[in-house]
Amino acid sequence: MTESPLTEPALIESLLVVNRGEIARRIIRTARRLGIRTIAVHSDTDAGLPFVAEADEAMEIGPASPAESYRNADRVLEAAVRTGAVAIHPGYGFLSENADFARRVKDAGLVWVGPDPDVIDLMGDKINARNAVAATGMPVAPGTIDPVTDEATAVEAASAVGYPLMVKASAGGGGMGMGIAHDEAELRKQYTAVSGFAARMFGDPGILLERYYPDARHIEVQIFGLADGTVVALGERNCSVQRRNQKLVEESPSPALDPELRERMLTAAVEAGKAVGYQNAGTVECLVHGEKGAQDFVFLEMNTRLQVEHPVTEAVYGIDLVEQQLRVASGLSPSADLTAVRPRGHAVEFRVNAEDPVRFLPGPGAISTWAEPTGEGVRVDSGYAEGDRVTPAYDSLMAKLIVHADTREAALARARAALTSFTISGPKNNLPFFAELLDNPAFTDGAYTTAIVAQMR
Repeated sequence: MTESPLTEPALIESLLVVNRGEIARRIIRTARRLGIRTIAVHSDTDAGLPFVAEADEAMEIGPASPAESYRNADRVLEAAVRTGAVAIHPGYGFLSENADFARRVKDAGLVWVGPDPDVIDLMGDKINARNAVAATGMPVAPGTIDPVTDEATAVEAASAVGYPLMVKASAGGGGMGMGIAHDEAELRKQYTAVSGFAARMFGDPGILLERYYPDARHIEVQIFGLADGTVVALGERNCSVQRRNQKLVEESPSPALDPELRERMLTAAVEAGKAVGYQNAGTVECLVHGEKGAQDFVFLEMNTRLQVEHPVTEAVYGIDLVEQQLRVASGLSPSADLTAVRPRGHAVEFRVNAEDPVRFLPGPGAISTWAEPTGEGVRVDSGYAEGDRVTPAYDSLMAKLIVHADTREAALARARAALTSFTISGPKNNLPFFAELLDNPAFTDGAYTTAIVAQMR
């Protein structure tokens, strides 16, 4: 009797995207290119946005409140059953790093486009994540190894770690639930504030104390894990332009790293990914401190999802990360040999937000004019169009402008031209801030740190 030849698994047939705005639109674009039927779920407020119109099918799942729509696992799974979805892609934010939701997706017989729920659980707790990567030899900042759950313990631990300190919600993420303490009085205030915030937002008041590096660079490594245990690093991104611990600009490669440090960081990120059995796309975030030539780095966190700034890596490496996510989740090999791809040129991403460009306070409203830049090396991932309304119910991100060129200098020149032709009227927006940033010597010479926005303001 002749055995039937083994056949390669098929690409998923349909995909439900549990997100909104630019990231939902971006995922839908790749899925449709691959011939995958796309399903959008949306709140009643978002019914008229482009991502809903561009999906093959759309279903309303609740009112504007994320808890009643995009974070409502019951309604999302009900939508998946009713629409016949085969797989679910969470994008970023909302349910993307919710291990319980990922388990429910898999238990329902659906494909989860992301890492294993146990990995999400492990990396979702900052202290457990810190201890896990430290075991691989990755440097970590001096800090607590167990959650701090009362103020007296925090004060005692601080004396051992040393000031200044970063006070973090152990279960937090995305730059939320953080504060800085330079002395005991500040620590007591920050402990109360961060612990209370963590309890409300994450259901866990536990706190992590870590040494704070005031003059540092926020550098992250893009990793991708395959089913056979292979983990690759697809370069790094400099994410040091931030306001309130939220990123505004990202670029790759980082102008701040020397080759030796870059290689150490990429290697450490790969080893951390292997140690936890990482599959699909993820990011290892680090802080780089010290002057160039005498720098070192420490682990911050691992993000178990696609990052907002993934287009920077796509531009430099010439690959579609969402396509690779969908293929690997389907049991297929990537469409490119990820161990062989090499970086080319320089890319920068600008997060175009509906916010005041000076104080960065939200400025939602109806969009009366929307004109995107075009041209060689220019990409815009937008969530809105002319006539749409930016609502205060969600994050203020409207679009991402990504530019790519052969050199950093050429990329910055291309960015200046693109920003000049990007026209938005109606909501307040931060395009003027980016123009100011591109004239700032600390940014243009690549020597900037996470303090640059505060120094400009």
